[in-house]
Amino acid sequence: MNPNLSQLHPYPFERLAKLLDGTTPPAHLQPISLSIGEPRHPTPGFITEELITHLHGLSRYPLTRGSVELRSAIADWLQARFRLTANNPDPETQVLPVNGTREALFAFAQCVVDPTSSPVVLMPNPFYQIYEGAALLAGAEPWFMNTTRENGYRPDFNTVPESVWQRCQLVYICTPGNPTGAVMSTRELQQLISLADQYDFVIASDECYSEIYPESASPPAGLLQAAAELGRDDFSRCMVFHSLSKRSNAPGLRSGFVAGDANLIAPFLRYRTYHGCAMPPATQAASISAWRDEAHVAENRTLYTKKFAAVLDILTPVMDVQLPDAGFYLWPQTPVDDTEFARGLLAQQHVTVLPGSYLSRPAAGINPGRNHVRMALVAPLEDCIEAAERIKTYIVSL
Repeated sequence: MNPNLSQLHPYPFERLAKLLDGTTPPAHLQPISLSIGEPRHPTPGFITEELITHLHGLSRYPLTRGSVELRSAIADWLQARFRLTANNPDPETQVLPVNGTREALFAFAQCVVDPTSSPVVLMPNPFYQIYEGAALLAGAEPWFMNTTRENGYRPDFNTVPESVWQRCQLVYICTPGNPTGAVMSTRELQQLISLADQYDFVIASDECYSEIYPESASPPAGLLQAAAELGRDDFSRCMVFHSLSKRSNAPGLRSGFVAGDANLIAPFLRYRTYHGCAMPPATQAASISAWRDEAHVAENRTLYTKKFAAVLDILTPVMDVQLPDAGFYLWPQTPVDDTEFARGLLAQQHVTVLPGSYLSRPAAGINPGRNHVRMALVAPLEDCIEAAERIKTYIVSL
């Protein structure tokens, strides 16, 4: 067995199940889960129909690099969304479809990390646990950048020691952030690009929540956009990860893409060819339709905007909670320990939330997720309102 498997931590939901084991919620209350970030708005019908229409393509093997039409649809979307120049990214050399960004974020570290040179992989803290697992199984040491209220819940690259930068091979960032919802500025992204040049590492930017933001706000910037504004149309050292799961409410489609530096795309394509993870033809056809339509994405934002407004109106008077820059999570501070809060909330109100300490690691003397919980506003509006009322009642009772 790979000895690095023993370093993997239990997944947050495994820890949550253990925490809540033996807790008996009130039988008269219907359960409401805010713990899992799984979109529950309906998948647009045209995506489903496109998938069904192309099921006849199952009689042939798909290409790992995807169809020309899919790569072109992705490139067109990136150019329009992030104000990139024509033909950048190049769909032939700078775009690669993937079966959801989760597997791509993991596989990317296995491809780019050299385990023979005592490597370090940087990541925000709290974080999406795939980053840590990917680093460990690639033979690297994870190094955590605490994101707290004091630094706007964004990584502060100025706090990273020189000795860590010198060993760094890969930096994961998540913007908008999971679980904090914080968005990194173009200036911060460009600072990281400059550091990548100086210390010779690669940036993996997880941008899966980029299309969910308040209707009154500007669209979040992305890494390729920051690079292009520096005149770097080759996107050197930069790779972005996008998905249809959140943008198009299609988590079961398992469709996303990576885009960026052609010198990173080429070996990653070779790796994935051996890995055997080509996207099925019907999925490709449905994905083309999804990336070419923006109306359903705007409707999705409207639904989340309504939920945030309603829930914050209920919770703000009793809880330290703010509207996030983007994404569909709330990241409130809790009046008691986060695990105690989660267990008591289920016991009294039949509402499930995820303790923030399960999404982070102790670093620099603190656990930055402690005394926070993650609330995913993915349930229908009425359920989100009901959950907020129950949370308010629970807090008042403490």
